Amino acid sequence: MPRLSHDAVRDFLAEHRNGVLITLKADGRPQSSNLFYGLRDDRIQISVTDSRSKTRNLRRDPRVSLHVTSDDFWTYLVVEGAAHLGDIAREPGDAACQALLAHYESLAGPHPDHAEFFAAQVAERRLLLSFAVEHVYPLA
Repeated sequence: MPRLSHDAVRDFLAEHRNGVLITLKADGRPQSSNLFYGLRDDRIQISVTDSRSKTRNLRRDPRVSLHVTSDDFWTYLVVEGAAHLGDIAREPGDAACQALLAHYESLAGPHPDHAEFFAAQVAERRLLLSFAVEHVYPLA
């Protein structure tokens, strides 16, 4: 399979929203999490909660892989990078809430009630995980 161009990788990632995130447990074994992701400014973005294992794993070891398949399952892409964890949403409307709202709206369109959205982000202790694509397994 020929090497993919930057544009082809970006297009494939932008066409899809479901993926499997792989982080590393303390013993080095992989942990996988099904999730929704977005692509913004050539960075993968994912809304996560502070209490989840994937977040704890990434605090210890920021290496991350995201496996994305096509609708027919046979075409796939795995992207790897180093995760950046944003601030936890602590107060309605703070910078973390605004970043999470921008992420949500890029995937689902305008949220009808920002106050409700911000309250949920704070209650769930959400934060934005992001990473630049550093390595790609080719489409197969």
